[in-house]
Amino acid sequence: MIGGLATLRRATVLAVVRDGLPIHLSPLRADPGSPPGSATPTPPADPPLDRLSSPAVESALRHALARAPGLKALCLAVDLPPGHGAPVAAVRIAGPCPPALAPRLDIGHTTAPGSTATIIRGGHDLTGRPLAPLDLPALRRFARTCGLRDFAVTATGSPVLADHELQAAAAIADEVPGARITLSYEYGRAGLREREQWAIANAALCPGASHLADHLVRLLPGLPLYVARTGEGLVSAHYFRRYPLTCAEGATTSLHRAQTALAHRAAPASPRDASRTALTSPGDASRTALAGAHLAAYGATLAVPMAGVERIVRARGTAELDRAVSDAQDEALTRVLSAGAVPGSARVSSVAVNPLSYLPDGLFRLRVRAEGATP
Repeated sequence: MIGGLATLRRATVLAVVRDGLPIHLSPLRADPGSPPGSATPTPPADPPLDRLSSPAVESALRHALARAPGLKALCLAVDLPPGHGAPVAAVRIAGPCPPALAPRLDIGHTTAPGSTATIIRGGHDLTGRPLAPLDLPALRRFARTCGLRDFAVTATGSPVLADHELQAAAAIADEVPGARITLSYEYGRAGLREREQWAIANAALCPGASHLADHLVRLLPGLPLYVARTGEGLVSAHYFRRYPLTCAEGATTSLHRAQTALAHRAAPASPRDASRTALTSPGDASRTALAGAHLAAYGATLAVPMAGVERIVRARGTAELDRAVSDAQDEALTRVLSAGAVPGSARVSSVAVNPLSYLPDGLFRLRVRAEGATP
């Protein structure tokens, strides 16, 4: 058996699933006096931690899990709402640029006041040639004086050669012990602005994701915790702490996964039936939210641990390209184990190799995806 815990809009639901079919659905209400089938009237923009840390919800969750003693894992499906990001210190390692092209701090989930950015000399071109030495003294000075603990580091050329991002991370960690650092090369795209915006948005979500994961791990000791990714797949609590942006729309994704699965399966005791029961009053927004949370909780249990690697590589021949692909496959398998796949279950599920147009010859984009199994 595996459990799915979803908080979507204004409802929180636990689903217990065996062999792909739900055997128990429990709405978890923060208000013990609310009638059966109703949802907690929590404002939709509340962070998931606020909903899940309610004493009444915690008690209801423990009680529901006590009725499923054979549960092997819990899959969490949440949408991380915009407007709750932390202040971020953004570091771009590149040459000078006009103000209009400076790092943007008003994107995605990064809306907290106090964010700041700097541009440090350094970086590489897409052939791996250094554009300038990394200005470590300026970087250390910025890290020491910015007063923040969440950093997003983006260097030109890092999808090909990440040395300057890695050196910057080491310097920041030395100046700010305990700093949370997002490196853009892990996103893998060639475009500087795209990687930078991903890194800033991810860094902004890290504090909230860490608090949420830590809270559930303390609440449910010994039970493996997974978090639903945006798109498809699951990741471990550890992976979620580092890359929360990959799970920013996990509940919505899980809801759609459940709808797709139920459309191809005749399940007499499916969450769709529960949804129809919950939707007896079409104008009742609370009941609508509860129906969606039922589906999201069920959909989270249908996913498997998944991770991917995207890199830009330069290969002068078939043998060199084959080595790069093999290295990317090994990295993807390592990542999916970090994402919670049971040892021995990890496998490469897809590999894509595409030459890059309008760039020097021999540059390829590699995309490797790996998946595994939950306990």
